[in-house]
Amino acid sequence: MNQNSKIIANGILRALGILLGIALVLFFLYKIQSVIVYIAIAAVISLVGRPIVLFLRRKLKFNNTVAVVVTMLLFIGLLAGLIGMFIPLITDQGKNLALLDFNQLERNLDNLYQQIVTYFEFNNIDVEQSIKDSNILSKLDFSLIPNFFNSLVSGLGSFSIGLFSVLFISFFFLKDSKLFEDGIMTFVPKGNEMRSKRSWNKIKDLLSRYFVGLIFQILILFVIYTIVLLFFGIDNAVVIAFLCALLNLVPYVGPLVSGFLMLVLSMSSNLGENFSDVILPKTTYVMIGFIIAQLVDNFFSQPIIFSKSVKSHPLEIFLVIIIAGILFGIVGMIVAIPAYTAIKVILKEFLSEYKIVNKLTKDL
Repeated sequence: MNQNSKIIANGILRALGILLGIALVLFFLYKIQSVIVYIAIAAVISLVGRPIVLFLRRKLKFNNTVAVVVTMLLFIGLLAGLIGMFIPLITDQGKNLALLDFNQLERNLDNLYQQIVTYFEFNNIDVEQSIKDSNILSKLDFSLIPNFFNSLVSGLGSFSIGLFSVLFISFFFLKDSKLFEDGIMTFVPKGNEMRSKRSWNKIKDLLSRYFVGLIFQILILFVIYTIVLLFFGIDNAVVIAFLCALLNLVPYVGPLVSGFLMLVLSMSSNLGENFSDVILPKTTYVMIGFIIAQLVDNFFSQPIIFSKSVKSHPLEIFLVIIIAGILFGIVGMIVAIPAYTAIKVILKEFLSEYKIVNKLTKDL
């Protein structure tokens, strides 16, 4: 009896020790979450840069270190170009907003609202009267806009630290490509090293192609959006096009948000103009261009990326993204495809004897 009590007591203590250890690990990971984010972003950059490094090494016979340095300089140059494009615009816009007559902005918005109501002949609808009675526009605090820009500027310091960390980690991930792999292999049980290495190499190849394809997808949308917005004379066309294209990184939800953003920004760029003669026609044409861009993306860009890079059926991808979105929200939707691809590769390598695994991974 005493022996059984001792065994039970030891089991309880061991279980408590394991739970305490898990809690400490989770607490530690929570505290260093920014570092984990840096490593994750650096891993993505290294996967995108890997084809460039391989091209420079194999085709142009560059030394590995020189190839990595050239690749990182390309990334830094691209980033500097984006910053050079956005910072002056944000600065000017911030100055304008800081000096803005918010009463005039409120009057412009109210005037736009009145023109929309008049144009669509909603004057006799009770909803319109209730909106007027609520005086919702007067309740908007437009002074929050310059405060937002002040917060944005104050956050540049932490952004600079994060940027340097990501670039530093990315450089060594590209230069010492086995550094990350060796770190993962330390957690692999003995006897599974070879299969794990094969899985890792396959995952690297698939995800490299996926992220490069994703960049081309965003680039195609950016070009179409820019042409449409410039053609119809929308202010800040390049910035709006870039933001709307970037939102497509979030599957399914991103295009809806980018469509709403383009609609609002297209209308607001012509505040003070006549609604029926200027605002409505311009906005309509812009949204037609947006729909055309989405059709090109849905029927051309995405099928090529999914079928050629991660080798998954569009319906399969759709279900995975929806499930990930329900479980983990927007972040889950963004990482769903890379994570699912990695899981498929691992299942193929370690559980290929199961029929369902063979069915899911037959194209890998």
